[in-house]
Amino acid sequence: MTLRPGVWGVLATPLTADGSAVDMDSLTRQVRHYESIGAAGLTVLGVFGEAARLSPAERRTVVETVVASTASLPLVVGISALELDQVCAEAENILPAAGDRLAGLMVQVNTADPDALGKHLRAVADRTDQPIVVQDYPVVSGVSIAVADLVAAIRMVPAVVAVKSESSPSPPAVAELVAGLDVPVFGGLGGTCLLDELAVGAAGAMTGFSVPEGLLACVSAYCQGGFEAARAVWMDYLPLVNFEFQAGIALGLRKHSLLLRGLIESDAVRAPGAVPPAAMLSLLAEHLRQTPGIVLPDDVLAG
Repeated sequence: MTLRPGVWGVLATPLTADGSAVDMDSLTRQVRHYESIGAAGLTVLGVFGEAARLSPAERRTVVETVVASTASLPLVVGISALELDQVCAEAENILPAAGDRLAGLMVQVNTADPDALGKHLRAVADRTDQPIVVQDYPVVSGVSIAVADLVAAIRMVPAVVAVKSESSPSPPAVAELVAGLDVPVFGGLGGTCLLDELAVGAAGAMTGFSVPEGLLACVSAYCQGGFEAARAVWMDYLPLVNFEFQAGIALGLRKHSLLLRGLIESDAVRAPGAVPPAAMLSLLAEHLRQTPGIVLPDDVLAG
């Protein structure tokens, strides 16, 4: 069993205006939007979901809310920890909430040694009795692994059902993973390399772009008409994709975009997340106005 191809929406964790609590109503609204536009599944408690900044109780409640908000979509649930016991503790906290909706635990690469990584992933699978999605995201984990070594490690672990590849440059990494593995490989990184990832064999996208309709349109066009068709569709979304993927303020920009779209009530982020400058929020509104399918009131004022 492997993950469905297509777009797996990565959920932001909406917060109250003061950042002190999770806004469950906004989370439900976001989930139902993903369901309505045809997402293959949802990714909960990822980096975009600020999982590392949530308490164990908040993480469990987030998963409970997501499960209650959709009757159909499967879930990949992110694990922030790198050390085995902590990984398993995080998993044990959310497994009762996820139940049979869990399609995989997303576990970070925690070592560049392929043998040690293979043993780690096998141990997580054995101790949790759950399928594993391997996330290779060096910027977050602090661990860089050669793609050939990642392939070797994953081949040791039958429980792996997908890979989320977010090392840079992404298209060469995706191409090598696809060639060496029998499980689907999904791109991330805000969709910045989506078209090229599809061209080298990616199964779809698993990322937190604030207009996931664009991800779905690109993947659908690629499946139906190949590279040229997908490129024509994706061109309209690329300015916003590029604008959102700004180091340090990407999360704040995406949350503000979701706020302007009416999908969440507050764009609050938790430290050390940064609030984008007002000028960037105004520019974000202009990018959104130029994005297909997005209608904003003329009097929208960012900031």
